[in-house]
Amino acid sequence: MAGHRWPDDSHLPSKYSLATLPRDLSRKQLVRAIKERWRTERAYEDLKGELGLDHFEGRSYQGWHHHVTVVLCCFAFLAAERARAFSPSRARADQAWPDDPLHRAA
Repeated sequence: MAGHRWPDDSHLPSKYSLATLPRDLSRKQLVRAIKERWRTERAYEDLKGELGLDHFEGRSYQGWHHHVTVVLCCFAFLAAERARAFSPSRARADQAWPDDPLHRAA
């Protein structure tokens, strides 16, 4: 199954994807699967760039396993903090009391 991204201002697609997924998959499911690869690659880049996943210089599997575990825990913490900072429920709460300075500071 092939998919492509076609910008509105172009007469040709800009990117192609080739997938060996079942033919009965809906277009939405196909797009979700293709975009999941981008999300995975983006998370891997964040793990390497921001959290030092690629900085391990040990020689044992136990040391490498410890390093990867700590990095993934840090990544999970940052993801949870980002979700908490930009959660939909917080946006609704901010709209409920827009003039309360204590609420805005929290």
